Amino acid sequence: MAPPRSRRSPLGRLRGHHIGAYGLLALAALLFLVFSIIVPNTFPTLESISSILANQSIPAVLALGAMIPITTGKFDLSIGYGLGLAHVVVLWLILDDGWPWPLACLVVILGGAVVGALNGVIVEFGQIDSFIATLGTGSVLYAFTGWITGGARVVPGARGLPTAFTDIYDSKFLGLPVPAFYVLGLAVALWLILERLPLGRYLYVIGSNVRAAELVGIPTRKYSVYAFTGAGLVVGFAGVLLAAQQQIGNPSVGMDYLLPAFVGALLGCTAIKPGRANALGTLVAVAVLAIGLAGIGQLGAEFWTTPLFNGGTLLIAVGLAGYSARRQLRAGASATRRTSATTNGDPSENTP
Repeated sequence: MAPPRSRRSPLGRLRGHHIGAYGLLALAALLFLVFSIIVPNTFPTLESISSILANQSIPAVLALGAMIPITTGKFDLSIGYGLGLAHVVVLWLILDDGWPWPLACLVVILGGAVVGALNGVIVEFGQIDSFIATLGTGSVLYAFTGWITGGARVVPGARGLPTAFTDIYDSKFLGLPVPAFYVLGLAVALWLILERLPLGRYLYVIGSNVRAAELVGIPTRKYSVYAFTGAGLVVGFAGVLLAAQQQIGNPSVGMDYLLPAFVGALLGCTAIKPGRANALGTLVAVAVLAIGLAGIGQLGAEFWTTPLFNGGTLLIAVGLAGYSARRQLRAGASATRRTSATTNGDPSENTP
């Protein structure tokens, strides 16, 4: 009889799971500690923390939006273009057409959902790869942005923007910037949807194995469209926040947010629930990026370090996400073999 194969103890597997799930959170804490030691006079202050929370709120919202289609194994590359169009349209409706700002914001957010649904229909019913389809629709959105603005910035006149509108970004609550609470609320809402509701479970099944999802009766196309619609809704909301922050419509600003959003969403696949996109993991990933960028900024790094940091982190994120997914598949296959061995009565497969 073949000698028993050595296996990791349950304690070792548990320790490995905790490292995989919470390693990124530990990295965020470590980065904060390191920068606090290196620049103690500026980094670990309430003013610095408030600045980080405010500056990274829009990338965080966009990363959470990008995460939604990723749960189904799809990507929405139009989110950057959609962000640019949304924030321009909000300002255009308020300044040029004189719309009440709440109505303008509502229309833009719902318009974002319509664009997202259109992306989903093109991908699922047109049977076009999500990379190509959303890149194409993104280019169309960018063309609309240029048409609306004439290629120029949307600048408030002497009357300016309503204070109540700009306060949705500039105000504070409990001493912290209000946008940080938007991010937290959105993350909790997405966590509840994805982890506690049937909709989220369907999206994860589709992302794991489309064929298996179809065999168990899940309408995969419909739920994939739902995922893109959710992403568009979040992008519309991010556009409203960007308009309140910038207070000037810049037709090309949206693309600056595309890479950080995907870095956060993909890096989030390696945390909390390793191997799959999840809201809390994305929140942790955004925290790592925010702390890292703020730290190197306070160290006086050159302007080119930001795209270098984002690009390098994206490569690491994709590699780690792929590794986590493969590890999860191997663990599932191993569990299946052990179950089969137990059923067949082979003791060598169950030796600890």
